[in-house]
Amino acid sequence: MEGCLTNFPSGASVINGGAPVRIGRRGTASEDLAARPAPMHIVLFGAGHVGHALVQLLGSLPCVVQWVDERDELFPDETPPNVQVEATDTPDAIVDAAPPGAWFLVMTHNHALDFSLAERIMRRRDFSYFGMIGSKTKRVKFERRLLARGVELERLEEMTCPIGVEGIVDKAPAAIAIAVCAQLLRLRTRQSRTAAPHASGQASSSVRATEPLTA
Repeated sequence: MEGCLTNFPSGASVINGGAPVRIGRRGTASEDLAARPAPMHIVLFGAGHVGHALVQLLGSLPCVVQWVDERDELFPDETPPNVQVEATDTPDAIVDAAPPGAWFLVMTHNHALDFSLAERIMRRRDFSYFGMIGSKTKRVKFERRLLARGVELERLEEMTCPIGVEGIVDKAPAAIAIAVCAQLLRLRTRQSRTAAPHASGQASSSVRATEPLTA
């Protein structure tokens, strides 16, 4: 079921976590809402147990989500309003079509597919975040292969693997999802503060992470 982004909720409601937006007397959004960082455009690859748990949390956070997997039968009948299902056999094309400043999350059922997506994502230089589920051993193997494919050594730190904030060792899908969401929100806040001096106080979602957060 190929999807498009036209069914996403309005930007104001997304920034406010899906909650109703308070409107001022003259029909303008409240100033405190305007001061918040822009919503994240998240591209999530993988509809396994962790993907399902993550989508439930992302449904109430300030973001829009493209949820990608080739296995259409794994997607639930209903998803949060800010989540767009993309059942496709060409996930690489989703990487290429993602907007500048996208946040990529890779957690598929296949290591070969994970690497293919990792290589494709690392070809880009305009993403805000790239996180991949996996162990430190997986990271070392992928780093070696990415270097062999021409990725610069200094750019490997842009790949976050393992994923999630430090200190959470529980491997239950819900626990991993919480750790990942905490990492995304922390990095989003950091990026908005970094971007503010360069944009007259306006937050930007296209600032790439320079300090990876690892579990």
